Amino acid sequence: MGSVSTNVVAVDNQYNVLSKQYIRTNGQPLESVKLGLRNLRKEFGDGVTVLGVGTTGSGRQLTGILVGADVVKNEITAHATATITYVPEARTIFEIGGQDSKIILLKDGMVIDFAMNTVCAAGTGSFLEHQAERLKVPIEEFGDLALTAAKNVRIAGRCTVFAESDMIAKQQYGFSKAEIINGLCEALVRNYINNLGRGKKLEPPFVFQGGVAANKGIKAAFEKEVGHEIIIPEHYNVMGAIGSAVLAKEYIEGTGAVTRFRGFESTDFDFHPTSFECGGCDNTCEVIKVDMNKKTVAMWGDRCGKWTNSVVG
Repeated sequence: MGSVSTNVVAVDNQYNVLSKQYIRTNGQPLESVKLGLRNLRKEFGDGVTVLGVGTTGSGRQLTGILVGADVVKNEITAHATATITYVPEARTIFEIGGQDSKIILLKDGMVIDFAMNTVCAAGTGSFLEHQAERLKVPIEEFGDLALTAAKNVRIAGRCTVFAESDMIAKQQYGFSKAEIINGLCEALVRNYINNLGRGKKLEPPFVFQGGVAANKGIKAAFEKEVGHEIIIPEHYNVMGAIGSAVLAKEYIEGTGAVTRFRGFESTDFDFHPTSFECGGCDNTCEVIKVDMNKKTVAMWGDRCGKWTNSVVG
């Protein structure tokens, strides 16, 4: 569950992806999750047995409560798990999503270092879509067009404001769209490496995932920057969801637990999140309260655990 997309996958015991959905969140995270569950129900029918469920992403807690998740894991863990499952020899993961980006370093199948960028939008999917719209180039053709550039154009990529103003200036100088887009791809990759990769030893094999991995121009810019081939997994745009599913499988098998999945009928539940400010001490914590069918099923956000621990079941 991310700010831009909701990804829903189903995997079998051999980690084969049986179904995957990339759904635009459009500011309605709960509705997008419900849509994903309804689609799964239509695809597999009521006879399917769900053995475990995991959630990840910025909306993982809320989604976990709605579906009855067995594991709720952060994005670093989920993305690394999926990569290790399909590309076990991977050492460096480049991940760029709709609103943030990450770099994850692996060794012997373990995360040894990582960095996240959740502040600067330069290089994220949303920024690239905005530029594609401004240039009147379909986002699906953005990367292909970059590869046709005849000349190199240097674009300032330190932030979205500088990048966009520099692109406009280069347009006025007469450079082609292909050259400007190629320059933008290279600038954004330089910005990514300089910010997230600073002080880190980046070693191959390199894996590039997240929605932006579909952009061939960004992939080519990464290969030029690191001087090595970049691997893009088959399911690059839903790797976080796959990782959480794998983690759910490992948890269920490791503990022998029975899944807490609420069933596909959870799409019909009356699910209502609210928040309030606790005045119990000077911390004045913002507490998230979630009601399902008029019963409080979860609360979090309080430092002391007063409200969190008050919910049973």
